[in-house]
Amino acid sequence: KPDILIDYATLTGAVIRAIDTRRSGVFSNSDELRELAIAAGDATGERVWGFPIGEDYWDGIHSEIADIRQCATSNNSDHIYAATFLSRFVKPEIPWLHVDLASESHKGGLGLSAKDITGFGIRLSEEILRRFSSKGAKKK
Repeated sequence: KPDILIDYATLTGAVIRAIDTRRSGVFSNSDELRELAIAAGDATGERVWGFPIGEDYWDGIHSEIADIRQCATSNNSDHIYAATFLSRFVKPEIPWLHVDLASESHKGGLGLSAKDITGFGIRLSEEILRRFSSKGAKKK
């Protein structure tokens, strides 16, 4: 029964096509947690952009053969469909945040890093956890 679940992985190709490498994508089952992550990213220079999951996106990963697809059969918004798929494996009462790694490298650096390899996620994670623990954030 974790207080918060944060996973880091790559839906990067679709996120980069959507917003480039200046920001990374975040997905959450909690509007409050997604907004907290965006604010933490702005504060640390490891900026993120929140994308939706679930709702009508479930239709795109419906399968006649399997329980569910891991992505849509089209190239449209595949990062959203993939995050919707991931959300199926998290209990709704657990505040969950998926952080994409699109900003792991960016020409000229990001935030406090002037290097092309940015170390993205370290400062962001620390700030998310600090804000989450101080606010006692809950799932909406």
